[in-house]
Amino acid sequence: MPPERFDLVIAGGGLAGGLCALALHQRRPELKVAIVEPGEKLGGNHLWSFFESDIADRNKAIVEPLIVHGWDAYTVAFPEHRRRLPHAYRSIESERLDEVIRAALPPDAILRAEVTELGPTHVTLNNGERIRARAVLDARGGKAEGLDFGWQKFVGELLHIPQGHGLAEPVVMDATVDQADGYRFVYCLPFSPTELFVEDTYYTNGPELDRERLSSLIADYAVCHGWQIAGRSRQEQGQLPVLMGGDFDHFWPAVDPVARAGARGGFFHPLTSYSLPEAVRFASWLADELPLENLAQATRARALAHWRRTWFDRLLARMLFRAADPPERYRILQRFYRLSPALIARFYAGQSTLADRIRILAGRPPVSVRRALRVLKEAA
Repeated sequence: MPPERFDLVIAGGGLAGGLCALALHQRRPELKVAIVEPGEKLGGNHLWSFFESDIADRNKAIVEPLIVHGWDAYTVAFPEHRRRLPHAYRSIESERLDEVIRAALPPDAILRAEVTELGPTHVTLNNGERIRARAVLDARGGKAEGLDFGWQKFVGELLHIPQGHGLAEPVVMDATVDQADGYRFVYCLPFSPTELFVEDTYYTNGPELDRERLSSLIADYAVCHGWQIAGRSRQEQGQLPVLMGGDFDHFWPAVDPVARAGARGGFFHPLTSYSLPEAVRFASWLADELPLENLAQATRARALAHWRRTWFDRLLARMLFRAADPPERYRILQRFYRLSPALIARFYAGQSTLADRIRILAGRPPVSVRRALRVLKEAA
């Protein structure tokens, strides 16, 4: 049998797989790590944003080389509430992720190919090549078996506005827009005085996405704000799961011999679909512990702990989808954004305390009391 070519092969060069490779490069440079990715660029065509408070101080070195844009505060807007929060906000572009990883890993450690089959210590590529390693980590994206989802779907475009857009800080949620089809908000990131990334986002029951319609709504939003669009460049779209419940053992059977990372392992925030904080924590843990001989069992144990820890976030997701009619769903987020900035920051970081959870549920719910009680009863 030929010797192992690598210590670890990561199947999938998206955010989760890329962060694992970078963390291992920084903390375990003696290890031979490879990424297998079918796309031309690692990371695909994406923006990932996060609050600076999401990342522990010891892990900031993993993400700091990737940051392209940053601001010191952000705004949210709802029909009956508007607020500026003094939380630093950062954005990563997939092009930068690709650049940093390629600078960190040897050229022969980035394999452009599709994985057709894999096991705990090998991957088979679509050209028939079989690569052996001490361990394999599957980070190729989500699996949905056994899970109960709603959806967050979006289209984003970088608008070029020569006369200027007037925004100095991000608008993370503008829910003053029409709410007829479900919780909808517009997300704005000012990359420069004349460049504005605008994303139209919906929380809906199904994953269907009408790109042309959402692109048209972005144009309408620009018109309402007096912005004259001279051109559009960066464009992206996505359908992200909003996790309400399910059977973890069905999603990830204990007999599965392959380790998982990222969305494929359920490592994301159930309500926001927010993956970066958990991806950074996972990458840090992997670099520190690196249980190569039992990586599947170790990653599954970590995923199960994450599943148990995020029960409250799944409850809130069910509340959003099942206790409110689509046009009224915004009221849940509007109420949430009246709470303390520290609580909001902990929520996004996936680190809500018991006191935070009690505070979020305290008082009269902003939706049907009867339906809210029914959701709570289902969770009991």
